[in-house]
Amino acid sequence: MILSVTFSKPVKNISEILGEDYTRVKIKLLTASLAASKNENYFAEFYTAKQVFHKKMSEAELNEFIAAHAGSTFKNCVQRTESEEITILANKKGKVTELRKAIKESADSHRLTRISNASAGKSPVSGGAGTPDRKSKNYLLREGVPVPFLVHLGVMTAEGKVVKSKYDKFRQINRFLEMVDDILDDVIRLRENEKNPVTENSPLNIVDFGSGKSYLTFAVQYYLTEVKKIPCAIFGLDLKKDVIAYCNTLAQKLSLKNLSFAVGDIASFGENKHPDIIVTLHACDTATDYALDYAIRQKAKSILSVPCCQHEINGQLSAKSVQPDSPFAPLLKYGLIKERFSALVTDTIRAELLEQKGYRVQILEFIEESATPKNLLIRAVKKSDADSQRFTQSDSGMTENPLLSTLQVNQTLATLICSNTLPSES
Repeated sequence: MILSVTFSKPVKNISEILGEDYTRVKIKLLTASLAASKNENYFAEFYTAKQVFHKKMSEAELNEFIAAHAGSTFKNCVQRTESEEITILANKKGKVTELRKAIKESADSHRLTRISNASAGKSPVSGGAGTPDRKSKNYLLREGVPVPFLVHLGVMTAEGKVVKSKYDKFRQINRFLEMVDDILDDVIRLRENEKNPVTENSPLNIVDFGSGKSYLTFAVQYYLTEVKKIPCAIFGLDLKKDVIAYCNTLAQKLSLKNLSFAVGDIASFGENKHPDIIVTLHACDTATDYALDYAIRQKAKSILSVPCCQHEINGQLSAKSVQPDSPFAPLLKYGLIKERFSALVTDTIRAELLEQKGYRVQILEFIEESATPKNLLIRAVKKSDADSQRFTQSDSGMTENPLLSTLQVNQTLATLICSNTLPSES
């Protein structure tokens, strides 16, 4: 069974063949819990220079795609199975070569075998027949306790049992709630320092940019309201009208009066929501920067951000971006390394800018990379006034970052901070 496939080096007229100027395609086998159905157990990512498109495929569709495009539409195709790596190459004259290399047994290959077995409906190696290999964990939302929105969304049964195919989603929700729980005391303390404690009349305000289908938004509302008994008001913003309509309907159906959603663009959003916490999960490319800029301008006390599709710097970098003798030069030679380097540079700059605006910043792993490669989370908490009073708009470090200067690139959050006239942070 194929575990993963990567297509690269597209032909010049790829947009005529596939409808977009794709630079590469990555397809991987999903675990049984992540697959939409037994017929759609592969997850494909189609990359352009500035966007990424997602699609689920069946095994038959994957085989058809490989047959149609490996060595033709894409001159390089690397397939990985449980036992071998198959590379299909096409030269300038169109000659196609297939290379096969056996894969030695390793701990990683055993893990991949478990994944393929699960997707094929076979019993996993451990954890009992037909059940996920779960470690005993005291989740913040516990199994056996029905959570209305999880029941409605099909993650739980009416008795509170987690549906096996939704267990990864259940773990992701709990992981995010742990991230939120860790910063609650700090946020509440900062509110108290402002002589504005959290009360029913002055609830904890949360803004979720790019809220999507809002599994995590509903989870935060439930956790704060029903478990922690903390008054809160949560607002979600997304570009998709149908998704926002669905979320508002569900909130009304569950009688959640402290949860609302609206259609809007993060980049142009200007409402003064007085947010205590800003959440931005998988806001694509520079949308994350606009969300972080809004958080800074609104003096949000905490930020939880999972960046996605960091194309901006990658699009600016080239072999001419740095001097040939620069230590960064080798990182620009290979497309995949250049892309990952660009993403790391982007998020490093974001973290530094937040620190310079008076936040304590952590970079954390959100969930396992096997579930999604977009698993880096930036968690920031505002320092107290005494700690952050030296950070002001005049700090040159915010706009003249040596890393950006060395690479000769621009970054949206740095530009926004430079262009905005912000009040003193003191």
